Amino acid sequence: MPIVLDAFGSDQRPDPEVRAAVDAARLYNEEILLVGDEKILRPKLDLLNPGQLPVTIVHAPEAIDMEDHIEDARQKKQNSMRVGMELVKAGRAGAFVTAGNTGMAMYFAKKVFDDIPGVIRPSLTALFPVRGGHCVVLDIGANAECRPEFLVQFALLGSIYAEKMLGKVNPRIGLLANGEEAGKGNDLVKQTYPLLAASGLNFIGNVEGKELFGGQADVVVTDGFTGNVLLKSSEAVAKLLTDYLREYMMQSLRTKVGGLLAKPAFDQLKRVLDPAEVGAAPLLGINGLVFVGHGRSDAQAMTSAIRVARQAVNAHLLDSLREAIQSRLVHLPANPI
Repeated sequence: MPIVLDAFGSDQRPDPEVRAAVDAARLYNEEILLVGDEKILRPKLDLLNPGQLPVTIVHAPEAIDMEDHIEDARQKKQNSMRVGMELVKAGRAGAFVTAGNTGMAMYFAKKVFDDIPGVIRPSLTALFPVRGGHCVVLDIGANAECRPEFLVQFALLGSIYAEKMLGKVNPRIGLLANGEEAGKGNDLVKQTYPLLAASGLNFIGNVEGKELFGGQADVVVTDGFTGNVLLKSSEAVAKLLTDYLREYMMQSLRTKVGGLLAKPAFDQLKRVLDPAEVGAAPLLGINGLVFVGHGRSDAQAMTSAIRVARQAVNAHLLDSLREAIQSRLVHLPANPI
């Protein structure tokens, strides 16, 4: 099925999105629905797509800005986020991708799709590069305040995502804490621990940062405030390391020669650490496939986001999430506050 790309999400909109739509259509020979103001998009698309690759513009005259709040967004009835999500809901596409305002993406996703029946709170999810591959970390910003049962359900959602998208069998679940012992952590962590231990999931206990990045867990759960700080700090450290390496390699003839010889290894390191390789984070728990990327996403990042969305559609991720919520955590409260 086609993938819907919000053409007016990123900071540099719509140039990265138009380029990504063309690149993805060329890579996969599948239709991309590019949603936004056709007067702006048409000349840009015609310039990049002389061969008439399968990119279709769907007109949406309004766009959500990064600084918009709910009241602002409500006034924009035909914004590209909502129009794009409605295409997925109507069955015209398999998934929706945006690099726009995360809060507004969550708002419209709940408005258009609602939650999967039984979900307490949807979660924003990220893939962290770790030793041996990737780790699913959630929540990374959708829910700053959490209750223990939220984290238990995040663990289930993350487990299904790891199974379907990373090929993990019986994924190992860790609870982010400031110590490995069961008694460590704040009240939220201490109350969540026994619930995860009794959940039937492959819970391995508390994990610290060294276990997370050491690849000892396939899924790590935390509240959205902590997860967001972890995500942004990790990205900043990764950028600092690659910047330092680049600077040090240019300091002398000797380091330049050494850097040239080591360039393949450094290129591989950059690919591993570059958020553009992952592209976008899914909103797990929404009754539709919605992926949200960085506002600063470039064309490469948006193309990667489309790739991840395609993988989710082809893996029947949404059906698996629905089935898991209905069958595997029936002891959770039916009507949470």
